Amino acid sequence: MSDIRIWIETSHNAAFRSGGWAYVLAEGSARSGAAGGERTASTERIGLVGLVAATKDLPVGANIEILSSNRLILAALRRITAFEGGVETPAEHLELWAQLATALKARGARLSTVENQPRTPTAFATAWAELARDKAKTAGTFASVIPKANLAKLGAA
Repeated sequence: MSDIRIWIETSHNAAFRSGGWAYVLAEGSARSGAAGGERTASTERIGLVGLVAATKDLPVGANIEILSSNRLILAALRRITAFEGGVETPAEHLELWAQLATALKARGARLSTVENQPRTPTAFATAWAELARDKAKTAGTFASVIPKANLAKLGAA
């Protein structure tokens, strides 16, 4: 069974409705990550797209810790539990909620709050999310892998 840590952050510009997300995934000493954005999207949609991207290909049975300073990301697991229990059905982005619920279903996932401190994976993800937001504002929807050379600057997490 794998232990996986995912630092994920989002950035949204309400005036332009553009947003970006980024995550860093650590499995043992291996690091990977991605960033993406959309030109016209809500804050909730940006967070869901980022979470789906970060969790979609994880091994079944993995223990996943999702770390974020973003309150909407942190509320996602509670909302999925309520969604699956029929208590609080989301009104928008149902396909993304379903994809996230499916991705997390066979995995032990927990969410942890972290502070956005300099030179941490959280700060790294935040910077990439802001870059993705700005790129999406001009270029439209995209997703891309964060280069290994950039991830190597993180060091031990």
